[in-house]
This record gives sequence, C-alpha cells and structure tokens, in this order.
Amino acid sequence: MTHAAVDLASFIRPVPDFPKPGILFRDITPLLADPAALAAAMRLMAGPWRDAGISAIAAVEARGFLFATPMALELGVGVIPVRKPGKLPAKTLEVEYDLEYGRDKLQMHSGILKSGARVLVVDDVLATGGTAEACMRLIEAAGGTVVGASFLVEISPLDGRKRLAPHRVESGIIY
Repeated sequence: MTHAAVDLASFIRPVPDFPKPGILFRDITPLLADPAALAAAMRLMAGPWRDAGISAIAAVEARGFLFATPMALELGVGVIPVRKPGKLPAKTLEVEYDLEYGRDKLQMHSGILKSGARVLVVDDVLATGGTAEACMRLIEAAGGTVVGASFLVEISPLDGRKRLAPHRVESGIIY
C-alpha cells in the first residue's frame, strides 16, 4: 500500500485544551497504533531524502525516536540520539535553547558523528522550531552538516519553518 492510499491526517487526533486551555494538541498515537498508517508515514517522511546523501539521522527525544529509526532503516543510515541532559552515559556535547517559558538543553554523545557527516534532523511535530534549531546547532558544533529536517506534522501558523531557514524542511502533514 502506498502512502497515497492512506489518509494520514485522519489518524491524527485533535485534543482541545491540552496541555493547557486554548491549545489544540495533535495526537499522533492513533497513527502509531495502525501498521499501515505507520508504514505509509515512514515512506512519506523518508521519500524526499532518498537522494540527499544523508549519512546519519539525528533523532530528537522522545517522539522523534519513533520516526528516526524506521526512517534510518529505509535510508540505510544510522541514528544519533539527541537527548535531554542526564540521559547519555558517556561524554556529551550540549546546547542550551529558549523555550516559551524558560530554557532547556539538548545533548548528544561527543565523537559519535564523523566530521562532515551529512545529518537529517527528525522529529514528530514542527511547531515553533526551537528544539529542531537547537538540534541543528548541536550537529554543527559536533562537526556535522545539517542536510535538513523531516517532520510528520507541521503546525504552519507557528512559523517553525522560518526559524529553521535556510535549511530544507519536509513535513508529511501540514496544518
């Protein structure tokens, strides 16, 4: 079954007022639970990157992990986990970034990327782009080259795509 045969947006459940009033949360768990929809989503997300010369995928914690590993298998590359502080056991590189209310950090293992590695950033949802931008900075600090970013869902009114410019951004479902 091709991704054209599956209406992926129908598997995204809108949850009003989560995590706070006025927010419409896009829940991907129904898509994850359906094998045909999940397979179609993986083909859709990996497709645009098949000829991009990617050597690794950076998976953003936590839901990015769910998409990065099957995409890496589709593209024949490895996965680099990008995590919140305190989750990786060896020496790490770290970047701090702004959130809507405060600051956060992302880490990846030092030395895990080969110099000049061509890296695709993968996450479930592109909203404001802050986490993906921080991940891109981390990859560049490690000596990698960011090829672009791939997301299952993009919330376009939040302008995350603009924040990630000039990098290429591909999203499977755009709201």
